[in-house]
Amino acid sequence: MIYYFTGTGNSRYIARELHQQLNEDYISMNTLIRNNDHSLQNIQGTLVFVVPTYAWRIPRIVEEWIRLTAFKDVEEVYFVMDCGGNIGNAGHYNRKLCEKKGFNYKGTMEIIMPENYLAMFDTPEDDEAKKIIKQADPVIKQAVSCIHQHLPFPSMSLQLKDKFQSSIVNTVFYPLFVKAAAFYSTDECIGCGLCEKLCPLKNIQIKDHRPVWGKECTHCMACIAKCPKKAIEYGKKSKGKNRYYID
Repeated sequence: MIYYFTGTGNSRYIARELHQQLNEDYISMNTLIRNNDHSLQNIQGTLVFVVPTYAWRIPRIVEEWIRLTAFKDVEEVYFVMDCGGNIGNAGHYNRKLCEKKGFNYKGTMEIIMPENYLAMFDTPEDDEAKKIIKQADPVIKQAVSCIHQHLPFPSMSLQLKDKFQSSIVNTVFYPLFVKAAAFYSTDECIGCGLCEKLCPLKNIQIKDHRPVWGKECTHCMACIAKCPKKAIEYGKKSKGKNRYYID
């Protein structure tokens, strides 16, 4: 069984590839998290989590959902993490989470996908994004091969900076940077409500035909990336940047 969480589509793309090549069902954690659904998940075999990398670890809302959710008949657990650069020492924390859940941890695979974090970085133009995705396909196949044979993912070589990024930097990143206050809609907004429907934390409400952001935000970038009119900005940091989203 494959579970994925996505903001701009990278993890969904990988999960769909795993689904097609492994012939395993795949389920959106976005919907489960949005509905605060922690009902028993009947796995009966291999469990694969496909998630983006937030500050060199899995998103905190994903970790919390896994921690609070009961899983039945899990034989082994794999993590597949997409990122714009690297996942740091994320595998260490995934292992610890599996130990707490009583899971047989089989490793974490890093897959480079197009950068999507508009709040800090530039995103690639469409042609460049396609090249990055094409380069990711062989790595996805490597993950498929390991999962199919029930082999652990290859271990990653780590540097001191990887441990620093996944520990100290991750700890300060959320309170300092993960805030919704900078989001706003421009006059191009048509009040379609798509951003409200996409938000995994129900942090957006449409009022007077315009989106209003609350304080609960995970910076998944779904609202700004998927807006059909490119009518959402994140302060000055997103202006002029390409909106990357893959269906």
